Amino acid sequence: MAVFGAINISCYDQQVTASTLKNNYENKTSYSSRNNKASFPLYRIVQNGKYGFINQNGKIVIPPQYDLAWGFIDGLAQVKVGEQYGYIDTKGKKVISPKYRLSYAFANGVALVLIKDKYGFINSEGKVVIQPQYDGALAFRNGMAAVQIDDKWGYIDYTGKTVIKPQFEAALHFNEGLAAVQIGNKWGYINVDGQIVIQPEFESTLRFTEGLAAVQVNDKYGYINQSGKYVIKPLFNDAWEFTEGLAAVQVGQKWGFVNALGEMVVPAQYDKTTNFSQGLAAVKVNDKYGFIDKTGKMVISPQFDLALAFTDELALVYARGGAGYINKQGEFIWNPTN
Repeated sequence: MAVFGAINISCYDQQVTASTLKNNYENKTSYSSRNNKASFPLYRIVQNGKYGFINQNGKIVIPPQYDLAWGFIDGLAQVKVGEQYGYIDTKGKKVISPKYRLSYAFANGVALVLIKDKYGFINSEGKVVIQPQYDGALAFRNGMAAVQIDDKWGYIDYTGKTVIKPQFEAALHFNEGLAAVQIGNKWGYINVDGQIVIQPEFESTLRFTEGLAAVQVNDKYGYINQSGKYVIKPLFNDAWEFTEGLAAVQVGQKWGFVNALGEMVVPAQYDKTTNFSQGLAAVKVNDKYGFIDKTGKMVISPQFDLALAFTDELALVYARGGAGYINKQGEFIWNPTN
């Protein structure tokens, strides 16, 4: 699904830098960047080309020193030194020395890593707990991870046991008990037992959130419930997941927000949007981003070159050639740097 007007950037899946931030997301970042909130309120910064972390008050906690860095999940963050990836804790201590070609965030004590062209999983001590044997893989979500063997995808559990045999052309994370899978050239949904519960009849899909999932039929998007029944008919040019009771949808070339009944509660008038997070959503108006509340009222005036959703009371914004953080009053906690 080409959900590009609605920007939803996760510290789990995507690296956000001052130098690449604007280009990456103005040029339509893949929807694989999902809403996975960091479990520890430290925020990445970039200063003189190096990455470090500040706290919610804008105080540097871990001095900028890494070539790349991701947000903290389960108390650990991925960092890149040279061409290798490792992990640090919230004190900045190297817990797992940089030695991987690729690594991903920890979830429930395990992390996906790439070792000699194969994917496997390590624990928080750096010990390999599921041997690198997969041609592709996703991180664990809700007790299972999608893995690829040759050209088919299935699912494993935390022990590495195959619980749903590889049989799909593509597979996404489980959420709310269901996972989207591709069979042939269509997408449907399976349950945790691997049973098809919503037949593959969609061109593309998103995960279920708040009981609904956005699906594409021909060139229009609507929403189904977990029985596969349309709750909101395919009427939109594009659509995003429900968060906080609202979902961003595209009508023509503009974006607005609908509720779970399909009612347009914020008219489609924005060039781009984020999803709602902590009561606010970033919107693009006349080449600048500001923030609206759920009534559509502009509460932080459009002034940023790019803005992401609020997380732990701060939002990452791009302005004056750098990346900074603002609070809900629109005040800079960290002035833009690069």
